Amino acid sequence: MANIPIYPGSSSFTAGDTPFGFYDSDVAFSTDADRFATFAARRLGYPIVDVELQDINFYAAFEEAVTIYGNEVYAYKVRQDYLSLEGANISTDIPDVNGSSSLAFSAITPNMGVIIKLSEQYGTEAGTGGNVDWHTGSIPLTASVQDYDLNAWAVSEGYADKDIEIKRVFYEAPPAIVKFFDPYVGTGEGVMNLMDSFGWGNYSPAINFVLMPINYDLQVIQQIELNDQIRRSNFSFEVQNNKLRIFPIPTAESLTEMPNLYFQYLLKSERLANSITGNSGSISNVSNVPYANPIYTQINSVGRSWIFEYALTLCKEMLGYIRGKYQTVPIPGADVTMNQADLLSSATSDKQALIDRLRAYLDETSREKLLERRSLETDYRQKELSQVPFPIYIG
Repeated sequence: MANIPIYPGSSSFTAGDTPFGFYDSDVAFSTDADRFATFAARRLGYPIVDVELQDINFYAAFEEAVTIYGNEVYAYKVRQDYLSLEGANISTDIPDVNGSSSLAFSAITPNMGVIIKLSEQYGTEAGTGGNVDWHTGSIPLTASVQDYDLNAWAVSEGYADKDIEIKRVFYEAPPAIVKFFDPYVGTGEGVMNLMDSFGWGNYSPAINFVLMPINYDLQVIQQIELNDQIRRSNFSFEVQNNKLRIFPIPTAESLTEMPNLYFQYLLKSERLANSITGNSGSISNVSNVPYANPIYTQINSVGRSWIFEYALTLCKEMLGYIRGKYQTVPIPGADVTMNQADLLSSATSDKQALIDRLRAYLDETSREKLLERRSLETDYRQKELSQVPFPIYIG
């Protein structure tokens, strides 16, 4: 087998020397690539011992370290800001900076958009808003018939079987106010005309608005409703699987006042359709949040220091695998044992430690932690100021 050249002690980076070429055109990256090759080779023992790596191995480790650094930073940003980003249109909502629609160049202010969307479901179910329409339907009541199949009604109206969900049924007793008896009605001087002039004549016996307190009216209404509930068949209903059972059973006499039963419903298909929004150009999951690879020039010294250390661990790992090809190397009179196990063990522990350190650093700079620190600083500042003597003012 031909002798494969190893690291000669120097290198000269050119575009195309890295596997992916993500940062080859970045001047700062190309400069630091050769510096890192020298740094890593010396840390691995060169020139005291040979380092069985070539310059392209150092460049590959360096490119991978930069990419992993960007991945960790942007994964943290996605976790923190995803609620503010979901559903945004990448082509129109993300500003185009430096010729790239990448959030790497954007400062994201939290917004309530997705939270409001999440809360719309409660408005839909309560009938106080939401994003699903409530429809109104009615069925004719039949004397002596207590049970009505609303699924069958839906199919007859052209809906899919069991696509409707009943939200409200209007099967109620006549309002208590129609049974309200006021002994004062018709007395006094022109009281009825007086109440009509205020627009109260169509509500209830008018004079009570003047002569009787409101709590009296409420008590009378409650008495009428409680009487109907206990002493008479109360108006109520049950709905199970859109099978409606009503109480009391309709009679021919009651049908003259209530020939139809009205109800409100929504379509389950519309609920599902309204819960799925977006298009091929919108942010729908963490995989398509538009974060591009970092620009190496813009990474500060803190980030570059981490990159150098992580790339060194990758070089250790590569060198360990290479030296593992031969456990021992024979030399005159003895054998040299290769240090594959030490290199791999060190690389594995160092990689995990560096990842943990970076994630801890990102967590400490999260919005939540910064606000906690700001609040703590304010508390300490107030405590310190409270020790300052208050001046006594003599006017």
